[in-house]
Amino acid sequence: MKFLHLADLHLGRYLGEFSLVEDQKYMLEQIVRLAKERGADAVLMAGDIYDKAVPSEAAIALFDSFLNELRIAGIPAFVISGNHDSDERLRFGSGFFEKGGIYIAAGFNGKLYKKTMRDEYGEIDIYLLPFVKASQVRHFFPDSHIDSYDSAVRTVIENAEIDFERRSIILAHQFVAGKGTDPQLGGSEGNAAQSIGLVEKIGWDIFENFDYAALGHIHSPQAVGSGSIRYSGSPLKYSLSEVLNKKTIPFVTINEKGKTETELVEIAPLRDVRHIKGKMKNLLASENIKEPGDFIYVTLTDEDFVNDAAGIFRTVYPYLVKLDYENSHSEEIAKIDAADEAAEKTFGQLVQEFYRQMYGTEMPEEERVVITKAAVEAGISDETD
Repeated sequence: MKFLHLADLHLGRYLGEFSLVEDQKYMLEQIVRLAKERGADAVLMAGDIYDKAVPSEAAIALFDSFLNELRIAGIPAFVISGNHDSDERLRFGSGFFEKGGIYIAAGFNGKLYKKTMRDEYGEIDIYLLPFVKASQVRHFFPDSHIDSYDSAVRTVIENAEIDFERRSIILAHQFVAGKGTDPQLGGSEGNAAQSIGLVEKIGWDIFENFDYAALGHIHSPQAVGSGSIRYSGSPLKYSLSEVLNKKTIPFVTINEKGKTETELVEIAPLRDVRHIKGKMKNLLASENIKEPGDFIYVTLTDEDFVNDAAGIFRTVYPYLVKLDYENSHSEEIAKIDAADEAAEKTFGQLVQEFYRQMYGTEMPEEERVVITKAAVEAGISDETD
């Protein structure tokens, strides 16, 4: 069986003030073409299809067009929801879509979704595990001890009665840690490891018996624990932290049991994302201007602030995303601003802002209560409900 592994499409996303719908359309067209040229038997999408729980009309239309192109080509699509997606919106019409070879699992309902395909080596089972939290899994397994994301996912898999003598694939959207190490972070998940601690991490060994684990959630492409447990990464650069990433699409071939091969295929963006740094005079010198149509982050090292520097740069780089300074003045201001901002907010406000930044949604009330009580008991907050 041959398939493409995608994740973290974040359709409808903006980079600064610029909509990326045109860039995402260009990217999806390449993926359809690649799937056709390589004779892919399926396309797997491991969550964060949309950038927001309530996607824009343009984002919905883009995904609809992409799925339709795959349907016309006769290439089945397997999709799970991520933490940025709305389960209800993503699974709308999923029962009808299955007739066209589009299989969607959005929101955990107590069972691990399974679909079986067949190739020259026999049957192969594909399992779809949408993004889950411990509280969701406890609802379906009240007798199990579930106190973390790791124990939650283990409980789901242990109760799925998976026959690992057969070839099997799983799609999951979680924060999977490797052999004593965390995955290399980037994008909107870039700060996750600094504050999540052990609560959200799950061990890579949960997936070691699958022939391939197609992961989503981390934007930097990489294997975790073993070569068959892999984050595809986002297909486009969505933040400054990703400018050095080489974006690829895993093209995976599973032959007989235990024989899995992965090839990383590069895709070219419509516009690259770059970071340039230096003195303004040098950056705008004609010999240093390259690819002015790219998305650009600029860091000026001039000691004196330049009036309307952003406007000046936009005459050369129309897709200027952000301009900042790195000099003795900016370093001092940053120290003062960070201290003042934190001092003006309560512990609860800081926690909820962090949650909103990580997941793109508000913190559930039950989680807020638990964290507040823990903070009070630890003596780092005196807030009460």
